[in-house]
Amino acid sequence: MAETGLAARLYRGEAGLNIVGRRKMWFTVAAVLVLIALGSVIFRGFSLGIEFAGGNSFQVPTSVGTLEQAEERAGEVLATAGEGARVVTTQQVGGGGDEFYELRTTELDAEQAEAVRTALGQVFNIDPAEIASNRVSEAWGSQVTNRALLGLVIFLALVTVYLVLRFEWQMAVGAIFALVMNLVLTAGLYSIVGFEVTPSTIIGFLTILGFALYDVVVVFDKVQENTRGITANNNQTYGEAANLAVNQSLMRSINTSVVALLPVGGILFIGAGLLGAGTLKDLGLVLFVGMAMAFLTSITLATPLLVVLKNRDPRIQAHNKRVLARRSTVSRGEAPAKAGGPSRPVEREEEPVTAETGALAGAAAPKVGARPAGKRSGGARGGRPGGGNRPGGGKRR
Repeated sequence: MAETGLAARLYRGEAGLNIVGRRKMWFTVAAVLVLIALGSVIFRGFSLGIEFAGGNSFQVPTSVGTLEQAEERAGEVLATAGEGARVVTTQQVGGGGDEFYELRTTELDAEQAEAVRTALGQVFNIDPAEIASNRVSEAWGSQVTNRALLGLVIFLALVTVYLVLRFEWQMAVGAIFALVMNLVLTAGLYSIVGFEVTPSTIIGFLTILGFALYDVVVVFDKVQENTRGITANNNQTYGEAANLAVNQSLMRSINTSVVALLPVGGILFIGAGLLGAGTLKDLGLVLFVGMAMAFLTSITLATPLLVVLKNRDPRIQAHNKRVLARRSTVSRGEAPAKAGGPSRPVEREEEPVTAETGALAGAAAPKVGARPAGKRSGGARGGRPGGGNRPGGGKRR
């Protein structure tokens, strides 16, 4: 017996989830989330890393104590260094016996940086020469941002050309819309939670675009397969065929997302969380959030928007009307009308249930215009009517 659980039905594409039919709900939810994300970006802004905001970094040996102790003592030193001086972030970097704490602070001038370095040496009871000090200008972060924006524009242009050539322009619009929504929602989450934006974050943003595009292409390929030649029959509307494609590819999208999120989650939660590899946190975080968003946008936004655009096509509109009219006619107990003619009631005859009719109860209905399945008149195969009993009888002489 076939399994009837949700997982089994998802694998067979028989879950029947009405994703496309509820597109107004998805668009409403997406619009609310976008407003929240944009509001946070505009009024709250981002927590920029030292590469974008500018500042100083001090590298202290791990022998001074725990990371929390080093951050607390460095904060006390910076409180006396000048107005506004503070510790921005701290993390443990390095490995293989060559580990140290990196303390990133607000921007200090040369005299303040040297005074802080000397004071840290006294507080940690180490030689100030063991503390490395660097100053990072915000100009470098601006260059990274400009290069990233240029790369994003080129990527979107190439993706648009590919999708138009591979599919059609409506699918290109749906895919680009899903990609942009993925970026906006991920950026909004970064702003709301206060995640630090670093060059690794920018690299991660560009990486998740490729994953999001792959997921959208998988779904659209199935949509194209289901809707090819759809106007030649009156069985499904375009939206129903697209929704079926989403259901058929849903389990594949889930599997792809889970397989992609597992190693990224390992980098984020094990590498950065348990092992303290702070350099992996920024990249792992944006990949994890972006890939999760990519799965949701490709399913709930890309295909529904495609259906909205296709339903504006006069040819698809006429097809959808024919399908709905045919269903309405059948539901009223009338036979579908011929082109230009009125519909007529369906004749229903009660037949006694016999062994033969019972055996044929599950047989498919004959095609329109097919000959009745009864015996040919004339009896013998290939014979003429009445062959063998010609008038006058007897053999032919």
